[in-house]
Amino acid sequence: MWRAFPFVKLDTMCRSIKTLRRKESKPTDQEIHDAALQFVRKISGYRVPSRANTAAFESAVKEVSASSRRLLDAVA
Repeated sequence: MWRAFPFVKLDTMCRSIKTLRRKESKPTDQEIHDAALQFVRKISGYRVPSRANTAAFESAVKEVSASSRRLLDAVA
């Protein structure tokens, strides 16, 4: 079977990132921010960015948070 991203294992996820879509309640802004932060840390390779990269890092966290909220609101 062909997959667009053959290098992605679909059965595992970064253990620090929780699934936020749930039937009983919407995720809080803090939960979404925390997941976005973990995602940006993972893909950037920085736990704490350098002073020179802080603005880009924080901007990415905000963008991922906003995108995640839109996605979760749309699929809820």
